[in-house]
Amino acid sequence: MEPQRTDVAIVGAGPVGLFAVFECGMLKMHTHVFDALDLPGGQCMALYPEKPIYDIPAYPRVEAAMLVERLAEQAQPFAPTYHLGHAVTALTAEPSGGFRLATAGGAVVIAKAVIVAAGVGAFGPNRPPLDGIEEFEGKSVFYLVKRREDFRGKRVVIPGGGDSAVDWALSLADVAAKVMVIHRRAKFRAAPDSAARLQALAEEGRIELVVPYQLHALEGSNGALTAVMVADLDGKTRRLAADILLPFFGLSMNLGPIAEWGLNFERNHIAVEPATCATSAPGIFAIGDIATYPGKLKLILSGFSEAAMAAHAIYPLVHPGEALHFEYSTTKGVPGRS
Repeated sequence: MEPQRTDVAIVGAGPVGLFAVFECGMLKMHTHVFDALDLPGGQCMALYPEKPIYDIPAYPRVEAAMLVERLAEQAQPFAPTYHLGHAVTALTAEPSGGFRLATAGGAVVIAKAVIVAAGVGAFGPNRPPLDGIEEFEGKSVFYLVKRREDFRGKRVVIPGGGDSAVDWALSLADVAAKVMVIHRRAKFRAAPDSAARLQALAEEGRIELVVPYQLHALEGSNGALTAVMVADLDGKTRRLAADILLPFFGLSMNLGPIAEWGLNFERNHIAVEPATCATSAPGIFAIGDIATYPGKLKLILSGFSEAAMAAHAIYPLVHPGEALHFEYSTTKGVPGRS
């Protein structure tokens, strides 16, 4: 297969990767975008598409899926080429300059520069060690919530004490027949305001706090859950009639092939220059959650800024010898839009 050629390869199609398409496009640089997931949006779409986000400028509240939709719309005028559903398996330097990227699906792309916007890398749920849980997965045991309506009228059990468990308990309390939250201790690790709201709903009888307990066993057949067994610290068990189990025990992160690209890593993050987001490998840049530098803030807002800085740093690699006359978007405009 003849390799495709582009100016910039963006590894990761999450919000920050999508905004990097826009920033590169504004500087007349074409992009190819890669992601192991089969749709754009990264964690926002895979884990919490209906979860509200509150720290996006001009959006007092925006659901993750809507944010991704708007970012894709913003990138669309620059006609990015997407390679979705197949992870980048190899990245090598070309003798004549630039980089060759190959995917698990057989695509080969040669780019003049690379932006790694892979978030936390490949991720998957930490599964609870329960016998026979595989029988229920995807039917009555789920590790993420895509649509709240899927749980309307259901008896939902949520084990976990962090932000994800508490946030979804608060959200599903409006649609589920019953929400039960299992935790090993009375104190939750979620944001203080969320933990206070959880306690308030428990006092109102809208959520049941099952503490201090932990998962013990599942009951049901043919993938249909009928009950969740829990045990306290002394081994005493209790039966919770349930239709759905949503275990939120965090994610297991795996950088995958990125770890073999010869970049300078600090605690599973790529160290970059703060002003340019350049990595230790010339021509490769990293932005978003995977990038680290002194004073780094893990915010989508920060990732958007890093996308702009990386694009400007890449410009002389794509257009050598050409002076960049920076213009505001209000002056320059966007292709196809007035």
